[in-house]
Formats: sequence, C-alpha cells, structure tokens
Amino acid sequence: MNDVTAKARLRNAGPVAAGQPLYADRQKVYPRAVSGPVRRAKWAVLIACLFLYYTVPLIRWDRGPNAPDQAVLVDIGNGRLYFFMVEIWPQEVYYLTGLLVLGAIALFAATSLFGRVWCGFACPQTVWTDLFMWVERLIQGDRNERMKLDRAPWTAAKWRKKIMTHAAWLAIAAATGGAWIMYFNDAPTMTVQLLTLQASKEVYFFFGLFTATTYLLAGWAREQVCTYMCPWPRFQAAMLDENSLVVSYRAWRGEPRGKLKEEGHGDCVDCNACVNVCPTGIDIRDGQQMECIGCGLCIDACDDVMARLDRPRGLIAFETLKNIAASDAAARGIPPSPARTEVGMAARHVPNFIRARTVIYAAVIATVLAVMTGAWLLRQEVTLAVLRDRAPLFVSLSDGGIRNAYTLKIANKSRQAGELTLVMDSRAPLRLTVQEAQEVGPNRFTVATRGDGITQWRALITLPHDVPTRESTEVTFRLLDARGRTVVRTDSVFLGPHGQENHR
Repeated sequence: MNDVTAKARLRNAGPVAAGQPLYADRQKVYPRAVSGPVRRAKWAVLIACLFLYYTVPLIRWDRGPNAPDQAVLVDIGNGRLYFFMVEIWPQEVYYLTGLLVLGAIALFAATSLFGRVWCGFACPQTVWTDLFMWVERLIQGDRNERMKLDRAPWTAAKWRKKIMTHAAWLAIAAATGGAWIMYFNDAPTMTVQLLTLQASKEVYFFFGLFTATTYLLAGWAREQVCTYMCPWPRFQAAMLDENSLVVSYRAWRGEPRGKLKEEGHGDCVDCNACVNVCPTGIDIRDGQQMECIGCGLCIDACDDVMARLDRPRGLIAFETLKNIAASDAAARGIPPSPARTEVGMAARHVPNFIRARTVIYAAVIATVLAVMTGAWLLRQEVTLAVLRDRAPLFVSLSDGGIRNAYTLKIANKSRQAGELTLVMDSRAPLRLTVQEAQEVGPNRFTVATRGDGITQWRALITLPHDVPTRESTEVTFRLLDARGRTVVRTDSVFLGPHGQENHR
C-alpha cells in the first residue's frame, strides 16, 4: 500500500488509537513519467496556458494618443481595466462580478459533466507543478533515479543536480512573478526597470512575493496544496452525480487481483503502475477519493500495461458511476475471463450529458451572458453623477431665498473631448448657476468634457424668496448633445424648510 493512501485510510478510519499520532509527516511523492493520449492532452493544455500567461502582456493594442497600448492591462493608478477593445471603469465593476459568476458556474458545470477536469488539466497549481516536475525529471531522472538520489549521501554529483533543479525552479518562478507584474504595468517598460533595478519597492515586493509562492507551491508543497489548502475537493461531491465522467477503476473487471502467471484473477496484475504515476500518490483502485485531482495519468499507465499484456484497454478510464454499477451487476457471478469483460462493457450506456443539473447550469450561464451583453450594449459613454451637499442641507440667503449646492461629475468614456449642454428641469421656479460655465439660456449651461476622464463642476440651485418652500422638490439634470438629444439624465432633490414662505 502506498504511504499517502495509507494516511488517507487512517484519516477515515475513525478515532485514533491510543498513542498513535494525530498527524503524520509528509511522505514525498515520486511520480513516474508516462505517455499516452491523456498525457498528450495535458501537455497541450499546459503549453497553451503557459504560452498565454507569459505572452499576453506583450501584445500591443493601439488605442490612440495618450492611452496605453498594452492589450491587457490593469491600470490601478488611473482606475482602468483594458482588455483589447474593452475598457472598464471602476464604477463598472459589476462586469467583473458577472465574469466571476460565469467562471464559477462554468466550473460547476464542467465538474458536473467531467469531474475534476479543471483540477487535473488547467488549474495553475497543476500546470506549474507539472512544469516543475518535468524540470526535476529532466535533471535528476525518472522516479527510481530520484528516489535513489534522495537516499544517497551528499556527493558532488548530488549537490550539482539539486542546485541545478532549484536554480531552474527559481528561474521559472521569477519569470512567473515578473509576468504577473506585467499585467499591472507596461510590460516592456517594467521589464527594463526590473532588470536595471529601477523599479519601485512595491514592484520588487510583489515580484518577490509571487516568485516565492510559485517556487514553494509548485516545487515543495505540490499535492499538499490540492489535499489540504484548496477548498474545492471538500465540496466537489456536491457537483457530481452518477452521470458525471470521473476517473474510475473498473473493479468488476480487475478483481480479484493477481500476478501475471496466476490463474483465476481479473485483469489487474497489481503492478502499481497507476499508483506510481499519480501526482498525489493515491491508489485509484480504492475508489473515489478527495485527493484525486482527475488528471487521468493512471489511465495512460494502465492502458500501457494492458497493451503489453495483450488485454483490452480501459481497466481505468473516464467512466460514470452509473455505468460502473451497471457493469458490476451484469458481470457479477461470471468468473474472470474475456467473456466477463464483454458482458460488463455491453451493459454500459452512453453518458447522459443533458440532465436537470446541467440544464440549470446552462440556463444560468445563458442568463448571466444575456444580462452582461445587454448591459454592455446599453452602456453609456457619458455618465452624470450628481452629489448634493449634505452639510448644510440648505442655505438661507440674505434676501430670503433658499440655496442648495451640488457637485456634478461628468465621466466621458470616449477618447474625444467635447462640449455638452447641461439643463436643469423642475416643476418649481428654481434657478441654476454653474460656476465657470457659460450660460446659454434659463437653467442651461455649456459644459466641457475631456476625453477618457471625469470633469467636475460646481452647481448652485436657488429658490426665490417669494416662492413658498417645500421640504423636498424633485429636480432633473440632463446633458444634451449638439443636436439637442438627451445623452444622460440624473434625478436629484432640492431641500428646504418645510411648509414656510420665504420672507426677506
């Protein structure tokens, strides 16, 4: 039995026996290299993820003068998020909320359909750990060589291999930390500043932070992140059902296990190939386990053994629990033989991907997409925020009039500066004054806006002394374009003393 599997069984065994420690030291996992369709798929995903991560900050996108030309940039200093032609302002954070909701529901849907496919193929912890393991294998050798090296005394050759391994890990970690910084700064400029030691202390802090976390999590913690630190394994069972495709051992075909030359046993020859390639060190033959990340490498390892033994592949496969139960029921009572395998496989059914759970997920995803698309299509390039002064609520003038003060913030999300007409509407005979703006008519002022920025104006509304006051009067501010069309409108209130007449 593998040490990690033994610890897992101890955790689930109930009360700890007297004198037995509650926690066990970590047993290092030495995954063996394997080749096959699943491994090739994992390499393709790994290469795609790393390529995108490291190169996206280098992509240029022309947005015109005085605008960053980096395609993907989180410009914290100016409060902008750029994604190619999309520009998100701070007050539009709900778009990011929608993306997070989409990501979460898509993850739930993928898990419901294909098990922990995210964990096994695309999770950053899996991607970088795979990369670190590949480097380690390249320098120190495969499973047996690494185990032998760790047990050997410290010689010059061992020191050389260990130093080379950790130097390569640190180089990858530094590239990872540096690339992350590039998403928040102009990549070419920041690269030069980092290399010439001209970057700020904050930049070096976060560069060191992400370098250290990448090195520790992918080089040292590895499977412990998935088993102990990540919350996803704890509630993934709620996403799965009997129709979910998960990495499974077909016990109805493999049991009872036995050595190759023994008779009367199933197809499993107890070679432990599936255990030796597992990045978390578990035995998939023990059934569904929290430690399993669904990477499927045990499938390639077992298929390779079955091919060499001239037996059908698929002893370990992506399979549904419903099919496992159907095959087990059909093959029960049949002695180990090709006939048992044929009967068990014939009892399987095509996985049902369209079911209540997946339909609900699809409906939620479609709804969120529709809402986000509609919000984007209705997105206003010019917005008007009206902030009424609260201290004091109103001012009594020397002539008996009442005045309220407002701050108007006009956000122009386009790159073009221009002029708009500000109009104030109200049922009461209120008078509008906008400081430093040109008056073009009663309660009408010309206000300038700057491209890709916010223009702030100070507005005063006055109620004449000979007009009875109300506690609250509705007012509407509108911005008109050159053709007189309303671009945006915002409602506010004018406050005064209740039920009084103004007297000088």
